[in-house]
Amino acid sequence: MNIGISILLAFLLDIILGDPRRPTHPVVLIGRFISFLENCLRTVFKTSKGLKAAGIILWVIVVFTVYFATFFIIKTASNFNWFLGQIINIWLLYTAFALKNLSEEAFKIFEELKKNNIEGARKRLSFIVGRDTVNLDSREICRAVVETVAENTMDGIISPLFYAFIGGAPLALAYKAINTLDSMVGYKNERYKDLGWFSAKMDDIANFIPARIGGLLMLLASFLMRLNTRGGLKTLISDAKKHESPNSGIPEAITAGVLGIRLGGYNSYGGVMSFREYMGENFREIVLEDIKTTVKLSILTSILGLIIGEVIRCAIL
Repeated sequence: MNIGISILLAFLLDIILGDPRRPTHPVVLIGRFISFLENCLRTVFKTSKGLKAAGIILWVIVVFTVYFATFFIIKTASNFNWFLGQIINIWLLYTAFALKNLSEEAFKIFEELKKNNIEGARKRLSFIVGRDTVNLDSREICRAVVETVAENTMDGIISPLFYAFIGGAPLALAYKAINTLDSMVGYKNERYKDLGWFSAKMDDIANFIPARIGGLLMLLASFLMRLNTRGGLKTLISDAKKHESPNSGIPEAITAGVLGIRLGGYNSYGGVMSFREYMGENFREIVLEDIKTTVKLSILTSILGLIIGEVIRCAIL
């Protein structure tokens, strides 16, 4: 089956079914594999220098194992039965996308806030962000949701799409492994600053091109939604570089600009307060409806990524 058709079917499956995290879900299995290898490597490498080397070993083993395991699973199934191979291929591609889950989680928080259930909104928010949520007010919850949806539009949808079009399910799942490594060990805290440095760096590299393509798609989506595209472009140019990530600042800056709001500010992580540079002009306060608008922007950006990817692939082939 053509890769483009497989990606289209997988994308539609994600929209219809979402991405339930069962014990057999590839990302869950990848996470367990990472934890197992981390424990093994920590018993061997003790020093700072040793842990930095272990971080490279961890990344190489996980990413290459996921790529080749996915490749051989599909190939073996296809050799046994062509139809079975296609079903497995589509299913594996489907698990790489997270559009429906991202949208649903954001809307659940939206509904809790709409009912003035601040505790429920805080609890829901804690499922999708790393920052502390117990003391956030409704405005800060809205900011957290907008920032998270904007950022995850890239690494949860656009980047997997990009790698799927290039290398099918094996490369898309390898990207998910890279992203999962970053989310599990790519921290700058005392525990992971040595072991996780390589995973964090490789995640930045893996997302570099997709984030910039995704930024263009997001600007196009904002134009189609009749948002302030000019403001989005202006904020992209002036503020995206303020973000600590070379990639996450792109969607967040665009979102701030097209909505006419300011993102960034103080966040608490494990009780430790940190400041993220502001992006966008504070033309108005963030309101509840900004969550809904950001989700719509994310969905349209993703659909444009799928359509344009399909067109380019057909044109090349």
